[in-house]
Amino acid sequence: MEQTYFRRGFGLKKHVAPLIRSEYHSGVVERLRARGFQDHWGEGDQRVTVRLAEEFGFCYGVDRAVEYAYETRAQFPDRRILLLGEIIHNPHINERLSGMGILFLQPEADGRFDFGALTAEDVVILPAFGATVEDFRRLQAIGCILVDTTCGSVLNVWKRVDQYARDGFTALIHGKHLHEETRATASQALKYPEGRFLIVRNMDETRLVMDYLEGVPGALTRDGFMARFADRASEGFDPDLHLSRIGVANQTTMLSGDSLEIAAEVGRSLARRFGGEPGYDPAAHFRSFDTICSATQERQDAVSALMEGPQGPPDVMVVIGGYNSSNTNHLAVLCARHTVTYHVADAQCIDPERGTIRFKPAGTPLDAPEVEAEDWLPRGAIVVGLTAGASTPNNKIGEAVERILRIRGIPVDADEPAAAA
Repeated sequence: MEQTYFRRGFGLKKHVAPLIRSEYHSGVVERLRARGFQDHWGEGDQRVTVRLAEEFGFCYGVDRAVEYAYETRAQFPDRRILLLGEIIHNPHINERLSGMGILFLQPEADGRFDFGALTAEDVVILPAFGATVEDFRRLQAIGCILVDTTCGSVLNVWKRVDQYARDGFTALIHGKHLHEETRATASQALKYPEGRFLIVRNMDETRLVMDYLEGVPGALTRDGFMARFADRASEGFDPDLHLSRIGVANQTTMLSGDSLEIAAEVGRSLARRFGGEPGYDPAAHFRSFDTICSATQERQDAVSALMEGPQGPPDVMVVIGGYNSSNTNHLAVLCARHTVTYHVADAQCIDPERGTIRFKPAGTPLDAPEVEAEDWLPRGAIVVGLTAGASTPNNKIGEAVERILRIRGIPVDADEPAAAA
């Protein structure tokens, strides 16, 4: 019988590695890394200092997902290969996979996929964000060959949510309810008949939930609660029944400080609500584990170090990564607290001929339009900071540096000596 589920690749890493390196390597990035993540180009008033956050770009989970996609194409050269959504949230990578003949399955408005045209002869790649339990089972029933690139950090969160549901706790998930990862994570609770979930976007939504639980004056009515969280709760969710035992989890790419604050707030609210009962046991009502992935944390810490270090924040910060990339958006929000920040989807948003930049201001909604800024680089010698989300390859970081320097009329050679300090 043909094997139909693969999670550990096909042993073709050495075969695809040269191609991946040639497509995503950057000599400029290697130069910056070799010189302590900072270098200079130009002289006098035209001098540009580039400072790169010390953790940036591809994380292990993304690297692995991209590699498995390339391996899949090599392993099945004659089969139709489809991808469930996007492998990661980076337009350049997804365009490259499309160019390799990999087809993209996009969800309907309600988040469901139409698998009606799939057959057992098809190969389906599950993205780094994972897939919902329902979608996974539907694909298995069709008999497709499944290549699972789900990130290990996401799997760790799934284990927590699974355990919560098994033990009768509602999974309260800090995340974006339309994000693929959050939908897949929430679905883990539904493997059990009494499994429940509720998704909150931020502390404000968390307080709405906790105020209802505590009966705070002015809290949402039951009808108001159901209307507010209708699309963020499991079917049949009852706030009068399902908020007494809560386990907190999170989308792995959320701001770690926000997730920890939300967990602490939930714990305090549950203690206030049930702490006066005879034989009160906090563990019977509340569970929490820090499930922010290490790569997300490292990139957030590196940005904080760049902003708060002895040199102070750069004059301008450029954050590179897809607008629908959660971890990239949060990097932009962190940077914007310290300096002028431009979140660009791709290096091509920087136009060296016109001297403009197309970007989305940090913290704006996903459906907000791009805006364009002229003369966005301050005059005189400047310091430009750079970082990139976990789904951005090095070649796009290097290209951004080159485009910024071209605005100043400075040619860049990754191997040339640095300008004098």
